[in-house]
Amino acid sequence: MSTSPEHVHCLIIGSGPAGYSAAIYAARADLKPVLYEGPLPGGQLTQTTEVENYPGYPDGRTGPDMMEDLKKQALRFKTDVRHGWVTKVDLTGPVHKVWVDDVKEIHADTVIISTGANAKWLGLPNELRLRDVGGGVTACAVCDGFFYRGQTVALVGAGDSACEEATYLAKLCPQVHMLVRKDRFKASKAMVHRVESTPNITVHYNTEVKDVLGADKVEGITVVNNATGAENKLEVSGLFLAIGHEPATGIFKGWLDMDETGYIKHLHDSTRTNIPGVFVAGDAADRIYRQAITSAGTGCMAALDAERYLAARGH
Repeated sequence: MSTSPEHVHCLIIGSGPAGYSAAIYAARADLKPVLYEGPLPGGQLTQTTEVENYPGYPDGRTGPDMMEDLKKQALRFKTDVRHGWVTKVDLTGPVHKVWVDDVKEIHADTVIISTGANAKWLGLPNELRLRDVGGGVTACAVCDGFFYRGQTVALVGAGDSACEEATYLAKLCPQVHMLVRKDRFKASKAMVHRVESTPNITVHYNTEVKDVLGADKVEGITVVNNATGAENKLEVSGLFLAIGHEPATGIFKGWLDMDETGYIKHLHDSTRTNIPGVFVAGDAADRIYRQAITSAGTGCMAALDAERYLAARGH
């Protein structure tokens, strides 16, 4: 086997809606894209049971099935989809160097980063177990709140996003228990006021989840007051986590401009990063929307930007 670097026109790192959408557009533009799936082939949606808000699926679709659909479409246009994890980069350019699994070296004229972001979890055994079986633990109220209409739910978080998700759930659920770990919110005054003026949101300060109850689905949670030590049980059928996301962008630090959290910055109305020929799509750059449909849209944009970049250079 040759150990010389492989040269490709378009390398896509990541395989969620952004990565596969970029692959579809890049392949149709004859860029012959190579896509590496990463440590979680299909991205976060493979951990989601039902997806009902993605256009084109009137009866809904499971997250894993939807990712298989997108993968098949990318393969139909001859995308080279590979197993592997990008572990190192050298973006000094103009040809960008990438190493896969610390072994294989690839030289790419353009790179589309679609590595996504991972929701933060409490780390409780029953929380993670019920999350993995689709039993009522989720990190996206906009995605999954619809399934809890008319039910009592709990939400953990204290920032602006948590307040926004709590008020969103309050439109669907008769009672929302909002659990705040400290004695105050981290959110802006305007967002706190919105929560406090919503009558069916009950805020529990100094409160943490000790356990999640239920065999196959959430039937309640045990909470503890970290100021008094008092424990209590809340009867809820859904537990929403809104304690932040961590973008999977660590290997690009030092190369690409990022915000304080690690989301990759890009030019306005573009997916171009600070390095020519490197583009970003999906949740790796999106700290606001984090939806499958918005990720797919930016994947399309990144492929179009890569095509124009190559065309301008005579490729």
